[in-house]
Parts: sequence; structure tokens; C-alpha cells
Amino acid sequence: MTPLRLAVIIGSTREGRMGDRVGRWFVDQARQRDEMAVTVVDLAGYDFPASYPAETTPTMRSFAQQVSRAEAFVVVTPEYNHSFPASLKQAIDYAYDEWQAKPVGFVSYGCRSVGLHAVDQLRTVFTALHAVTVRDIVGVDLLCGEPTPQAEDQLRQDSRVLLDQLCWWGLALRDGRAARPYVS
Repeated sequence: MTPLRLAVIIGSTREGRMGDRVGRWFVDQARQRDEMAVTVVDLAGYDFPASYPAETTPTMRSFAQQVSRAEAFVVVTPEYNHSFPASLKQAIDYAYDEWQAKPVGFVSYGCRSVGLHAVDQLRTVFTALHAVTVRDIVGVDLLCGEPTPQAEDQLRQDSRVLLDQLCWWGLALRDGRAARPYVS
């Protein structure tokens, strides 16, 4: 079987962010699975325009192509003020059809809420784009400092559950798109 093409999108572009660290940890978990081919899409590496231009830029097209190639996604997002970062919303909006009929999972982080407010809002955004969000998430509480061995075990277990769900949905939707192209 051809591995499922999973794109892990690191959604924060702030200097001093935790997203790259959390994202690298999750990518290490995902790359242990033979049924997935993992690509990292770090928004900090994209020079998006400050406002939406009349014509797409090469950077916007490059991002949309990354989304198009992927068959499943994990969005690594912080929670800022009970929401997700503007940089992530901007990037999501640069693709449309490319998201359709593909599963999206979430690795979120924040203080106390582990980013759940951001995930709730992202579910609404991805539903509007005709993507399928999976139920379980991986949530990291930044107030805990370095995770205890028990907390680390729980995060690994949460990652396995998330990846299992993404794999199931990703393969089912890949087969579905091959049998009948998605139309909205």
C-alpha cells in the first residue's frame, strides 16, 4: 500500500514560539509509522503577503500545492486569546479545493486549556472547507513545564490515537476520491 501523505502544519510564526518544538516532537511520533509519509509545512518559512493580493503570489501557490499533495493534515497550533493565530488563518485561506475531503487532526498547546479553544474554532473553519476533522487531539499544557514520564506516556498514547484516526480517515477518503471525485 502507498503510504498516506501526511502534512504537519506548524501554525505559529511568532519569534520564540513553542510550535516548532511541539511540532518536531509530534513529527518524530508520526515518522515511526510505516503507513505514513510525513512532510513538515512550517508557516514561519513562508513569506506571505501582508494582505490578500488580487493575484496569487508564488509563495501562496507553493503553499496551496503542499496542501494539494497531502492526503491528511495535522495542524500544530497555539491558543492565543482563546483562538488560533492569524498567520494560520491566513495560510488556510490560501487554499480551498485542496482541503476538500481530507482529514485534519490537531496538536494544540496553551496554558491550562491545552489549546482546546483554538481547536474548536479551527474545526469550524475546516468544516466550511469540506475537510473532515478527527475527534481526538494531542493537547500540551505549557504551564506544566517539562512533562513527567507519565505525562509523556499519555502524550505518546494521544498521538497514537490521533494518528490511527487520521490514517483510517485518510485511506478511506483517498479511496473515496479515487472512486468518485469530491464536488461541493
